[in-house]
Amino acid sequence: MKKVKAVQKYSPPCRMPNGLQWSDDELYVMDQQTDKVFIINSEGYLSRIIHTPTENGSGITVGGGFLWTASNGETKFREKRATDTDIGWIYQLDIMTGQFINRWRTPDGGGIHGIEWDDGKLWVTAFNPKALILCDPFDDMKILARHKVTSERLHGLARDGDGIWCAHTSDKIIIKYDIETGIERERLVFEEDAPAPHGLSIKDGVLWYSDAMMVGGGHDDPIRHGPEIGIIER
Repeated sequence: MKKVKAVQKYSPPCRMPNGLQWSDDELYVMDQQTDKVFIINSEGYLSRIIHTPTENGSGITVGGGFLWTASNGETKFREKRATDTDIGWIYQLDIMTGQFINRWRTPDGGGIHGIEWDDGKLWVTAFNPKALILCDPFDDMKILARHKVTSERLHGLARDGDGIWCAHTSDKIIIKYDIETGIERERLVFEEDAPAPHGLSIKDGVLWYSDAMMVGGGHDDPIRHGPEIGIIER
């Protein structure tokens, strides 16, 4: 277990930055409020916005020339759309326009918070039972591996070496799990007054987090000055 410090770097371009993904020198931010993807450059400036069919958007990742989003279902933060289904989906979208290409139900049939590209495969989080699941998006989301975990509220994911980091939002911890065995390899613990980590990504060995500052509606994140995006100093 290692105590770490969360350091804010960027002012979020949206109200609820719930998912993060670095791709080259661009940071993709999933806004849970509008279900738009905000893309900012390496200096923190907004460069473009992508509209998506995601509902109650959570995790986000980039891979294989596509944008992938964790559609958590049953939005509470915007008006209903004709495309809403109120159930969890994994969406495959056009990386430039956000237009629908394909979608799959989540492995456990429920909501989904985290998603991460891994060399042609996708890691996703599951709630029932709590697990990290590796799927093949080019074989009808066939399940290739499933690692059960004990910590609550699995959220953002970041692939790193022989492991994958998972943010456990309510506990304000980030755990690195072995990709082959699911065994916990490392645990990062945020300071008591730190933000709650929702989105997670890694760039040049540095972990980035986003705090969507979810208050009420069954969430127990700390009330702070507002949402934020930053790095984890280890």
